[in-house]
Amino acid sequence: MSPLKGIRHLALTHLPLKNNDMRITYILIFLLAATLFSFPLKAEDSIRLIPQPADIRLQSGTLTISGSIDISYSPILNKEATLLSKYLQESELTAQLHPDKSGAMIQLQISPTVLPAHKEGYILQISNRNIQIKSSSSTGIFYGIQTLRQLIGKYPDRRLPQLTITDYPNFSWRAFMLDEARYFKGKEVVCRLLDQMAYLKMNTFHWHLTDDQGWRIEIKKFPKLTEIGSYRDSSEINHFESDVFDGKPHSGYYTQKEIKEIVEYARERHINIVPEIEMPGHASAAIASYPWLGTNNESIKVPGKFGVHYNVYNVADPKVLNALKDILTEVIELFPSPVIHIGGDEVKYNQWKESPVVQVYMQKHALQTPAELQVHFTNGISNWLSSKGKRMMGWNEITGSKLHEYQSSTDTTIQNEKLAKNAIVHCWKGDYSLIKEAIENGYDIVNAYHEYTYLDYDYKKIPLEKAYHFNPVPEGLTVGQRIHVLGVSCQMWGEFIPTVESMDKLLFPRIAAYAETGWSLEKNKNFQQFSAALKTH
Repeated sequence: MSPLKGIRHLALTHLPLKNNDMRITYILIFLLAATLFSFPLKAEDSIRLIPQPADIRLQSGTLTISGSIDISYSPILNKEATLLSKYLQESELTAQLHPDKSGAMIQLQISPTVLPAHKEGYILQISNRNIQIKSSSSTGIFYGIQTLRQLIGKYPDRRLPQLTITDYPNFSWRAFMLDEARYFKGKEVVCRLLDQMAYLKMNTFHWHLTDDQGWRIEIKKFPKLTEIGSYRDSSEINHFESDVFDGKPHSGYYTQKEIKEIVEYARERHINIVPEIEMPGHASAAIASYPWLGTNNESIKVPGKFGVHYNVYNVADPKVLNALKDILTEVIELFPSPVIHIGGDEVKYNQWKESPVVQVYMQKHALQTPAELQVHFTNGISNWLSSKGKRMMGWNEITGSKLHEYQSSTDTTIQNEKLAKNAIVHCWKGDYSLIKEAIENGYDIVNAYHEYTYLDYDYKKIPLEKAYHFNPVPEGLTVGQRIHVLGVSCQMWGEFIPTVESMDKLLFPRIAAYAETGWSLEKNKNFQQFSAALKTH
């Protein structure tokens, strides 16, 4: 007899009629039990995952998984099924793969009718017979697998609750950025980070590969970029402007073969890698390698001092422009990403203002200010990338806005040159009015506001709760404007993160907070429940 029927039977037959108080009590218990057993339990009362799914409907009963588990799948899902088998082995379960087998314990099913409006969405159903993961895309299947992994980890006795999870992301851009220009970490570390991102359903790895202090990507047409640009003889320590150096050489870069291997590793985990090749500023390592790339053509060393440097590319020289396009051509061949990031941040205009060649170029093109020159250069790169089927992205200085104290209002006046509409604006600095202004002007944006998303900031400046409550959507946007907010990005800048241990200490667990912001619906977010779930995550 079920618990519900038992309570009813007791209340209506076994109690004396004269004991009205007891009968009323049992009837109330019956009504409460009827409510609990007739409707799905609230998911938040019993199941908390990271990131929290859009909807969880619990039913009574469990499914025990043990022994050798059969996995059925369509051939298009071979890589996802293979990864699922690997994940199960990590949980001390064995799995057998059977394409299109009926009656398997775990079934991966592709159907265009499953959440067609959410290409990354999935439905996960656990019944008393099997586990089904359904989606209209292989990406959705992969994310359903990640949810299943968490459920298995949550129930070590392998008795999974019967349920239906309907899930899809809140934002399409859920990114983590790693700066390796400052400190090279290597392939093994990057692959481990990609695994963590996949587990958290993050889909964009923003790879900061070049900066003043190091060039980390092999470019075959310009070999000195890594022969010279990947090495510095010392590094500033403690903090910016400390002028204290460790005296230790630092070097490292990725060969094109290694990059292809990492790109494939990410692709199998449904992560797109967006490479960042800084221009026109943060160019010291490249100029140290090839002095003619610089505005004043002077020989320099790869600096060990962190912070903003003066050296910038000579954007008035056709030879330099062609070299940058040649570099990007090799980058495009390595990265299938539809988006290429060109940085564009923290450009000091001193060298351009002091260069007769640059000044003549500005007059020729009716450019009134250095900021207009930067926008003009950026648009040239954007148009060229568009001709290659790519979309350009850059930090929000590419709009020409004044963000820094070393820029004057005169230098940042924009009159004759506006940023190309196809550009994605990566908002990191300034107040929210600038972000809103970019959206109102029709630009797609990714919100990476540094006060909330910079992982190199310590926990005193960005505690876990502050990271969790970051909202990438500015207030006051219309429904039409909200679609321009592609999503959220968190950044691990590397100036004072020399070791993997120092990186991990700042990265975990805050990356999970940003992952939930990117994936979970706002109504499903709850910091207390999130914090409790972290303890067993």
